[in-house]
Amino acid sequence: MECVVTVPTFRRPEHLLKTLRSIAAQETDRRFAVIVVENEAEERQGAQAAAPLFLSGEISGLVIVAHERGNCSAYNAGWQTALEAFPCFCSLLVVDDDETVTAGWLEVMCRAADAFDADIVGGPVLPRFAEGVPERLKAHPIFQPAYAKSGVVPALYGSGNLLIRRHVLERMERPFMDPAFNFLGGGDADFLMRAAKKGFRLAWSEEAVVHETVPARRLEPDWIRARSLRNGVISTLVEKRQRAGERLGALRVLVKSLALLALSPLRGACRLVATGSASIAMYPVYIGLGRVMAEFGYTNEQYREPEKN
Repeated sequence: MECVVTVPTFRRPEHLLKTLRSIAAQETDRRFAVIVVENEAEERQGAQAAAPLFLSGEISGLVIVAHERGNCSAYNAGWQTALEAFPCFCSLLVVDDDETVTAGWLEVMCRAADAFDADIVGGPVLPRFAEGVPERLKAHPIFQPAYAKSGVVPALYGSGNLLIRRHVLERMERPFMDPAFNFLGGGDADFLMRAAKKGFRLAWSEEAVVHETVPARRLEPDWIRARSLRNGVISTLVEKRQRAGERLGALRVLVKSLALLALSPLRGACRLVATGSASIAMYPVYIGLGRVMAEFGYTNEQYREPEKN
């Protein structure tokens, strides 16, 4: 088996089937298996929905249950199972259960890893909105990919569209993602930061497109504000870990946070002039606020109440 695709799932059985069928439709000669990681240990709706696809042979792989709730715990269970169940795979790929992949996705990701001699490759997760959503809202930074061009990059920030070489997982500390981020998010950003710090080469493939279904609740001002603040909090927490052990490392993070907050009104004003969107203009302000609030122990665990996420 050359590749393993892990799909963590939590209370999205209908969309999980869309995700799995898009994976099954890959146009590639590479042999791959899929691991569905059910993170709802009681009702297991995702596992029940996915099981017939595996039992019929339409999809090769496994359905497992991660009993400890939280997205980091689900990722950890899937990645550890991949290492144990498929000892010869070369690349592990990751998508979420609210996403669908394009037909050439797996092949493009693998070719990008070879072309850039990369240990980890990320790709764009493009939002799929319902009809009638204003263009200004679609342009909000929380819905935009990290990069617009393929190539080697200094950092990656999310696991919604990711390829990781096997040797990376074998060398990284366990658990791969820190369960402290289970309900906050950011465990993937922390993992990727630690991987980069170890010297693993990161790349971006603009052509390896994944589409994410955006529910109506994620277009509400309260959700966008909460996600923006959360991004600021995660930025501080991850940077603090990166600078752990450095002389005055914590002070440097604080100074940076205060500087970003101080500059945020000016940056917001520039965005307001450029876009005409107050929501987009407020994004750097919320990032700065979130970074400073994290210094005082504030966290916004959006994943704690999944029905509101």
